[in-house]
Amino acid sequence: MICAEFFHSDELFKGFDISGHAGYAESGRDIVCASVSSAVQFAVNLLDDFDCDPIVNVSDNLVSCRITASENTADAIIGVFRNHLESILEEFPDTINITISEV
Repeated sequence: MICAEFFHSDELFKGFDISGHAGYAESGRDIVCASVSSAVQFAVNLLDDFDCDPIVNVSDNLVSCRITASENTADAIIGVFRNHLESILEEFPDTINITISEV
């Protein structure tokens, strides 16, 4: 299962961690993993393009993103990203666990 943890503080999203595998299909053919990977890249690129100064760390099986600027814009982008993951989860149940942590 993919674990998507979103970090929230002062009513704004401050970042996210995405890890794991959906387990929907074999490696290299898993459309849920591909969809989530593409959405993560898109969200990080938007955050960067809109000068939100994301700090992104990528390691084996984990993408971590924290925001350092443009909080309202970042909140909107991360909120839409979370909604997108919710849509994927509706289509492919039991593939993503989405949590929101207060920091």
